[in-house]
Parts: sequence; C-alpha cells; structure tokens
Amino acid sequence: MGVFKCEPMIDKQQETTSSYSFQTYALGEQAITLEFGNEISEETAEQINSFKELLSENLFPGFKTTVSAYTTLTVFYHLMEVLTSDLVGTTCFEKVSNYLHQLKKSEYQIQHTSKAVVTIPVCYDEKFGIDLREVAQINKLTVNEVIEIHAAARYRVFMIGFTPGFAYLGGMDRRIASPRKSTPRLSLPAGAVGIAGNQTGIYPLKTPGGWQIIGQTPLKMFDIHRDQPSFLNAGDEVMFKPISMAEFNELSCQ
Repeated sequence: MGVFKCEPMIDKQQETTSSYSFQTYALGEQAITLEFGNEISEETAEQINSFKELLSENLFPGFKTTVSAYTTLTVFYHLMEVLTSDLVGTTCFEKVSNYLHQLKKSEYQIQHTSKAVVTIPVCYDEKFGIDLREVAQINKLTVNEVIEIHAAARYRVFMIGFTPGFAYLGGMDRRIASPRKSTPRLSLPAGAVGIAGNQTGIYPLKTPGGWQIIGQTPLKMFDIHRDQPSFLNAGDEVMFKPISMAEFNELSCQ
C-alpha cells in the first residue's frame, strides 16, 4: 500500500528562520497547550507544524510527545524529569512555558525538507459515493464535476482526531462544500471519503458518521499492527487519485 506515497515535488532543503505567535496554558499536570490564535487556516497549520518541527530539533528535558489540532499544539512531558531539570521556573508549567517562549524568540534555523505528497486512491463509483448526487445538487454541479474538483486539489492534514487515524483535511475547493447530514448514519465503512463544510476526510474505521460520503479508498488508514498505526499524520500533504471499481477490488486484495 506504501506504493501510493509519491516522491517530493521539490527535492531540496530550505533553511529559514521563523517567527511564531502563541499563548500557553496548562492542560493538567503533565501537558501544556500552545494556542496559535483562533483561526483555522493553512497559515495557522503551517505555524503549528513548523514550531513542532523546531521543538523536535530542540527538545527539553522530560519531553514526551506532541499532539497537533486546528489551532493548538499540546506538548506532553514527564512530570518529575521537568521538575528536577535546570529549566527556568518553579513549577513544571513555568519551566516548560518559559522554555517554549524562549524557543519561539530564538533565531534557530529550521531545515525544511520537502515532504512526499501522499496520493490516496479513491473509487468514486456511486456504490461507494452514496452522497455524490446530493453534493452535486447542493452545489449545482454534475457528479463528474464534483469528482474532478475533489481530486484536483492538494490537501493538508490539519489534525488527527474523532477516531484513531481520522485525518481532517483542509484545502478543499469551496465549490463542493456541503453541510453534514441532518441525521448521522449509524455505520460507515472503513475508507469512506466524506465532505463536511469546507473539509474532506477519510473514515479509518467502521463507525457512525454524519459526513457526506463521495467515495471510498481501499487503503487501510489505521492499523494497530503497523509501526506507525495512522497512515496519515498532521502536516502531511495529500492528493486523491480516482480509480475504477476493478482497481479498487484489486487493491483491496493486497
């Protein structure tokens, strides 16, 4: 299935010095959240992912992991390791917060290596795209126009949430934006590709859901037995590749 991970569009590194704007607040005793404003946008997502990369290259004592969301980055840490460290501050929150604010003011240069664009095959056959006609009607388009527009864009994974491996993708063309279903379905198949508002996403597991379903991918988007269970991660760039029913069946057997 990894065959669908394409090579980087630009094969070079870019060295930049970034400036960041965020506020911090405690999230329990072992986590701190960085809030990058309140606007969901490509620019906000880029700031979050860029600072996450900067932090990964300049870890503090006791660092555990990070979790990205639409406008926030939450940093988890080991309580005692931070408390006994020589970071500036009295409490764990003060120590980590001071470190992060100092890091954002620094002139560390980040080596930005172009990421591969993840291409995901999607079968838009109406057997899978059970809401394609509704999305087309809402936007006064044909079914083929909806498919073409959806597959033409390049998306960014804003965050992973709702269920394990569910990727919220930003960058969708507003011409196919559609509201959630008024009554969610009790069960959607793993791999279902949907639209809700100005976003698109892929259901990684069989689950209830209220998004408008326009297709399905044969890829396994979440597998607990993989070293990296989630096929997609925050910051990834994604494109969709339309495939036939025959190709879907062939890939499903791999």
